[in-house]
Amino acid sequence: MQSVQDLATAVQRVVGNVEQVIVGKAEPVAFSLIAVICNGHILIEDVPGVGKTVLTKAIARSIGCSFKRIQFTPDLLPSDVTGVSIYSQKSGNFEFRPGPLMAQIVLADEVNRATPKTQSALLEAMEEGQITVDGATYHLPQPFMVMATQNPIEYEGTFPLPEAQLDRFMMTIKLGYPKAEDEINILNTHQHHHPLDDLAQIMTAEELVIIQQQVRSIHVDPSILEYIVAIANATRNHPQIYLGISPRGSLALFRASQALAAMRGRGYVIPDDVKLLVKPTLAHRIIVTPAARVRSISSASLLDEILQTVAVPNAWVGGGKGR
Repeated sequence: MQSVQDLATAVQRVVGNVEQVIVGKAEPVAFSLIAVICNGHILIEDVPGVGKTVLTKAIARSIGCSFKRIQFTPDLLPSDVTGVSIYSQKSGNFEFRPGPLMAQIVLADEVNRATPKTQSALLEAMEEGQITVDGATYHLPQPFMVMATQNPIEYEGTFPLPEAQLDRFMMTIKLGYPKAEDEINILNTHQHHHPLDDLAQIMTAEELVIIQQQVRSIHVDPSILEYIVAIANATRNHPQIYLGISPRGSLALFRASQALAAMRGRGYVIPDDVKLLVKPTLAHRIIVTPAARVRSISSASLLDEILQTVAVPNAWVGGGKGR
């Protein structure tokens, strides 16, 4: 078993590799890798053309995982996602023809354009790592991750993701427009060919699975656990929040904090790890009240307020309470 420092070095090499094609977006790239090593799923909400698809491809190529892209449209059927059983005259039996969901990293492009019935085809895969077709269950390859995208501006012809499906995404990230100097760099690197073509593989899928197992052993002090639960309870009792986060949300924050600590070369979680990850892991799980929505109060701003009011534990580096 490799040390935490070796683990951090391996993951940072992947981060650096992805940043060769996703310029000037260190935090979204790091958050994406946190979800990857936690075996979680990501929802990328952003306008077209900022690199959502390239980010997914770069991660898949860097960690040597198979990659499939599904373009979600209103006429897409669940069987177009999961696969279908076809009768074979040669064998006299029905044979399963796997759909694009049978890959290690799946890009669900514009996931909110598909009907709820097709969107629900992702639920079993995201939660249980398997799909059921015609009564037969098929296990998905490991590691398995869904990176879904949706355009937050254009709502015509879309079907908003239900809360049950949003809750299955470990994190929501935004890439945003690049800075002027970063955009100039992008133009220069794309002059002759796409930099994604030169991207090297940094680790294998098997090595990633080992890292996913190791991250779970990162120490989390009881005071940190109490801090995470206190944040969760604050969302459930806030007067401007209609629906607070579920225990799945608390677990996502817990796992992500372990991954961030490991990426920083620490064998223990500190409160700053939790605070940095509160909004990307919890904001999409919260539903604000209609009155708050009218006043343009967002879930992110309410989480900022909660972080100001919930007491931060005084945890020392050895993983206990300080004086």
